[in-house]
Amino acid sequence: MAKAFGLSLNYSALLLTLSPVLLLLLSLFVSSPFTANPKSNEEITSSEIKAAETIRTPTTTTATTHIFGVKIEKNPSQSKLDELGVTTWPKWSGQPSKIPWTFKTTETIYLLEGKVKVSVDGYEGSFEIGAGDLVVFPKGMKITWDVLEAVSKHYSLEK
Repeated sequence: MAKAFGLSLNYSALLLTLSPVLLLLLSLFVSSPFTANPKSNEEITSSEIKAAETIRTPTTTTATTHIFGVKIEKNPSQSKLDELGVTTWPKWSGQPSKIPWTFKTTETIYLLEGKVKVSVDGYEGSFEIGAGDLVVFPKGMKITWDVLEAVSKHYSLEK
């Protein structure tokens, strides 16, 4: 035991307290997928390949929310957009302005660019949608679009 600044230090207790942290840090470096692997290519398992791909592959998260009866999906996958045929839908563009609108049918939109503040009749407040959002407005809904930034969208009307 040593004294420093009037305090007693027990180096054994300190080492025992820090050793799990040091072992954890050491294990991170030793078992890193980026360290040399002594296995030959034939010995590498598919699960090890998948783990390495997972580390290197960037992901985007898709979040779906419902606000005032409107369904909003942030960053839908390209496969979902392809499945819906979004690029074959008609296109509409608009400059900053306020547009009152009543949906005569359910409308699904995919915003390519821009930002819109949406107010729904019968609800307090508003919400924003923007580029990358897939949005479904139900039939009969009355809204006001406040186009904050020039918008471009694909849209599909339910038949």
